[in-house]
Amino acid sequence: MRFVPVKTPLVVKKMFPNYVWNMATDEKIIYLTFDDGPTPEITNWTLAVLNEYNAKATFFCIGNNVKKHPEVFQNILKEGHTIGNHTHTHLKGWKTKTKAYIENVALAQSVIDVQYQGPESINQNLFRPPYGQLKTKQGKKLIKQGYKIIMWDVISFDWERSVSKEKCLKNVLSTTKKGSIVVFHDSVKASKNMQFALPKVLQHFSEKGYLFKALT
Repeated sequence: MRFVPVKTPLVVKKMFPNYVWNMATDEKIIYLTFDDGPTPEITNWTLAVLNEYNAKATFFCIGNNVKKHPEVFQNILKEGHTIGNHTHTHLKGWKTKTKAYIENVALAQSVIDVQYQGPESINQNLFRPPYGQLKTKQGKKLIKQGYKIIMWDVISFDWERSVSKEKCLKNVLSTTKKGSIVVFHDSVKASKNMQFALPKVLQHFSEKGYLFKALT
């Protein structure tokens, strides 16, 4: 059973004001984000679909995946998308000691920095905690180190086996607004739902005059 809502409640955002939940804008802009890659089977497909709609996004990469698939990581950069840190081994912050967690984030960043080739504007020390789990002390230390902690306004639940592909699509279409930060996953586990929903989300909002931009 999951307890995280599709749309992040305002009260949660107010409880953690130092984290970024959505972008304040009156323009028709949506910020798509993809967690857990790069994954050869899925990330390249995702890049091709985004390109069809001239959409830019932010990819929160697992350091170990960047290390294993540097060529896919380079494809993300070549397409002009923004990179974020998603820890090195997809740690659960609530179950990890702060020192070990911070070291894991640093290891991921070192791998990203070694592989990174591109404009400084798309490598900005953005961080998203796996599972959205982050102890207060962990968050404070990361912010002190210069990271911007990016959470979300809308989560698709594309990875959730109990969520149908139609429900995944509805989760996004029914809750996304101007300035929403939306979470998808470029992972094998999420691929069935994500590959069904993403093209339809792009088409739906494009027809309504929305643009898709990377976080800056």
